[in-house]
Amino acid sequence: MVDVLTEIIIHCPCDKVSEYAANPDNAPEWYVNIDSAEWQTPKRIEVGSKVAFKAAFLGKQLSYVYQFVEYAPGRKLVMKTADGPFPMETTYTWEPVDGHSTRMTLRNKGNPSGFSMLFSPFMSLMMKNANNKDLKRLKLLLEKRS
Repeated sequence: MVDVLTEIIIHCPCDKVSEYAANPDNAPEWYVNIDSAEWQTPKRIEVGSKVAFKAAFLGKQLSYVYQFVEYAPGRKLVMKTADGPFPMETTYTWEPVDGHSTRMTLRNKGNPSGFSMLFSPFMSLMMKNANNKDLKRLKLLLEKRS
């Protein structure tokens, strides 16, 4: 089992952080490893929406489709892989810290199978490092704009 939780405080209002981070079109800008995001359903952030991502991780090219399974605008977004090499659930949460800051958490959890099981401790560490870089990049982008 891989379960990686990271968080950051972004000095930007919660509605702006959640709106930007929840939009898959913005993912290639703030996720270090994501190269592209392509909607498979109409462009609406809602339960049932699907987005295909292309990414690079540990030197491999990955393609996977996430389906939105829970969405509370401004508070929480949960996506699960509908297909792909590694079953994964990603959860974003946003919480106002004060009038102008947001605590954002990013959690990835999944159950590697087969050969990947051997590498799950290593993958957890690599994912945590990547997630921390992603959140720092998101913070930089949003704080520059506000």
